[in-house]
Amino acid sequence: MAPVRQERGAAAQLQERAEALAAGVPPLLAAAERVAATVVQGVHGRRRIGMGETFWQFRPYEPGDRPQLIDWRQSAKSDRVFVRDLEWEAAQSLWLWRDASGSMCWQSAEAQVSKVTRATILLLAIASLLVRGGERVTLLGSGFPPGNGRPALLRMALALDREMAETDSFPPQGHLPRHARLLLFSDFLSPLDEIEERLRHFAARGVGGHLVQILDPAELSFPFSGRLAFEGLEQERSWLLSRSEAVRSEYRQRLNRHRMAVADLARRLSWTYSLHHTDRSAESALLQLYQTVSDAPLSGRAR
Repeated sequence: MAPVRQERGAAAQLQERAEALAAGVPPLLAAAERVAATVVQGVHGRRRIGMGETFWQFRPYEPGDRPQLIDWRQSAKSDRVFVRDLEWEAAQSLWLWRDASGSMCWQSAEAQVSKVTRATILLLAIASLLVRGGERVTLLGSGFPPGNGRPALLRMALALDREMAETDSFPPQGHLPRHARLLLFSDFLSPLDEIEERLRHFAARGVGGHLVQILDPAELSFPFSGRLAFEGLEQERSWLLSRSEAVRSEYRQRLNRHRMAVADLARRLSWTYSLHHTDRSAESALLQLYQTVSDAPLSGRAR
C-alpha cells in the first residue's frame, strides 16, 4: 500500500504546483491565448523563400535560378526541371507597447471591454502568434531583450498586469536597434503634433512600425443627447453641454479628420496602420494584424 500512497502524494504535489503556476498567470494572458488559438487555425506560418534549411516547396526552374537548387530526383519524374525552395528562417525581433493612460480606461455601454483591456489582449495575442512563428518579442521600455517561448510571454503579461494604470499616452523613447520593428496599441487621441514628434523619434533611427488605433464605438458615433457634463480623464477641464446632440456632426467630422491624419502620418513614415472598434471581435482584429505584420516588412523612414 505504501507505493500507492506515495503516488497519490506525488500527484497531489503536482496538482498543487500546477494550481500555483496557474494562479500566477494574469487572466488577460489566458484570454489572449484563447484568442490566438482561435486565429492560429486560420493562418499559416510566415513562409518566405530565403536562407534556411527547411524544405518548403518544389517549383519549375526559371532563368536565373542557381543550378545547385535543381532537384534531379523530382525533375526525373516529369519532363520539367524543378528546384527546391527553402523556407526563410531568419527570426526577427519586435518591441510592443500599449497605452494605458486615462482615456484608454474608458468604456461605454456599447463596448464589450475597455480600450486598455482590448489593447492588452491584442498585444499578448499577437505576441503569442509571433512567438509560435519563431519571432522574438518584448515590451518597449521593459529593459528586457526580445525573447521567445512562453517565458517571454509570461514576463510580458506580468509586466502589463503591474502597469494597468499609467499616465503617459506616448511610448517611451528607448533606444532600439536600426531596422527594429515596433507595434503600438493606443487610441491616439493626443494632439497630432505630439504623436508625430514621438513617432519620428523612432522612424528617424530606421525603426519600422505598425499603429493599432483602438476606439470605443461611442467615441465614433457620439450617441449622446440632452444636457450632459463630460469629464476629462487626463486632467482636461470638464465640458457641459445643454444639447449634446447639437455637436454630434462637428464632433464626428473632427474625429474622422484626426483618425485620417494618424493613418496618413503612418503612411508618410512608411509604417502601417489599422483601426479597431471595441464592439467588434478581437479575433478579426488579430487576424488582420498578424497578416499585416507577417506579410509586410516594417521599415521606418522619416520624411
